[in-house]
Amino acid sequence: MRSLTLVLLVTLSTLAFGQSTEAEKVNILHKQKFEWLISGKVDSLNALLAAEVNYVHSNGWIQNREEVLADMKSAKLQYKAVEVEDAQVSILENTAIVTGRGTFSGVMNGTAFSVKLLYTEIYVKVLGSWKLAGRHACKLP
Repeated sequence: MRSLTLVLLVTLSTLAFGQSTEAEKVNILHKQKFEWLISGKVDSLNALLAAEVNYVHSNGWIQNREEVLADMKSAKLQYKAVEVEDAQVSILENTAIVTGRGTFSGVMNGTAFSVKLLYTEIYVKVLGSWKLAGRHACKLP
């Protein structure tokens, strides 16, 4: 009985450690994505976005992958700073859900903005790599 309990404990610890490691990877990737948006690294963002991504902005825009990348290339929407104040990652099999809060600053169509957002991002693991499949943001007062 003791050896069964020990095996069970080791197995559960390994699973929990594996999930926290994946959560840490997704958290780092989700923050890195903001750096790519700020620095204009289109190729890095291109590799991260799933083909079917839905990107919902706090102003009501809903963009697909091509539209997000086109805005980055054209400088229609330029992020200048992103300060993540809080972010939590939950892992469920091959899906990661990030809920976060932060301040986003930039320029849209030549007009500066700074907005506090609450956001949710959905990442899916495809062939061993995390891909951003969905994002939704809403403004905070």
